[in-house]
Amino acid sequence: MGLAVLVVNAGSSSLKLRLVGPADELLGARDLPPQPEDLAAELTALGAPDAVGHRIVHGGERFREPVLIEADVEVALRELTALAPLHQPKSLAALDAVQAVLPEVRAVACFDTAFHATLTAAAATYALPRAWRQRWGLRRYGFHGLSHAWAARRAGGGRVVTCHLGAGASLAAVRDGRCLDTTMGFTPLDGLVMATRSGSVDPGLLLWLLEETGMAERELAEALEHQSGLLALAGTADMREVLAGVERGDADASLALDVYVHRLRAGIAAMAAALGGLDTLVFTGGVGERSAPVRTAVAAGLGFLGIDLDPEHNASAGGDTDIGAEGAAVRTLVVEAREDLEIARQVRAVVCN
Repeated sequence: MGLAVLVVNAGSSSLKLRLVGPADELLGARDLPPQPEDLAAELTALGAPDAVGHRIVHGGERFREPVLIEADVEVALRELTALAPLHQPKSLAALDAVQAVLPEVRAVACFDTAFHATLTAAAATYALPRAWRQRWGLRRYGFHGLSHAWAARRAGGGRVVTCHLGAGASLAAVRDGRCLDTTMGFTPLDGLVMATRSGSVDPGLLLWLLEETGMAERELAEALEHQSGLLALAGTADMREVLAGVERGDADASLALDVYVHRLRAGIAAMAAALGGLDTLVFTGGVGERSAPVRTAVAAGLGFLGIDLDPEHNASAGGDTDIGAEGAAVRTLVVEAREDLEIARQVRAVVCN
């Protein structure tokens, strides 16, 4: 059954709407402010959907797959706000706004955490007191799951490491479509160095800052989320500007790139270890798709895994492209991020069953 699906993706600074046709063709797109003045007019201009898919950042432990949004589901989603206070409210506000305009159209929640619900117990469990883990649901949830799911699907089966590299960045270890490990944890702050987020930091260092400097918790949270990462190291959160700085001989830019690549290589190797080897490496997301120098730098330190790039294919990559060298033991792909198509696929699976 072919369905036209309205994909709703609420971010921190925009509300992205995509109308995806029955054959996955893009019928229309709107990038709007978080609270557009006339959402009804924008939706009318896009066209009438058969169903709506909402990207929801956090599904907690309950929502391990996409689900039709009904009254009890809405209540549960709002109860999860504490787990993602920066992201969940925006998704829920978009859900309310679209439902007010399209109350009769079936809506499905598609979760960024759901793809990682299959993490092994060893990968998902923190070595924290049992009472804490049980009372507050403390575990590694992982994020960017919709992007990882699409990239892994495009890569095919086998042992795949997907690299979602954008303003946020994370890796996933996927075997035959099933996620076994990932770099983000209880929050999206964990793991790789990102544009403005720190990535993994010694928790003892954070405790020291709170206890010894008198730093307020809010100040610490703001710094880790918005003042760290590439921005803290190079003075810019834009990888293009970092690379331009490296070309100019800027020492801070060079350090930022080195730290970014060091963490990325280590993470890829760890994901490969979780899989017991590697068949395919996938780059996706803004940096992953568009930065050939970053891909080159990462691959240069991973030859021991069988990764080798074709310089010409890597430099000219666009869309979905194989950039691996001929005869390389591991395939290396660039895959265009299409969370909208992954959400549309999940919506159809729910609505048509």
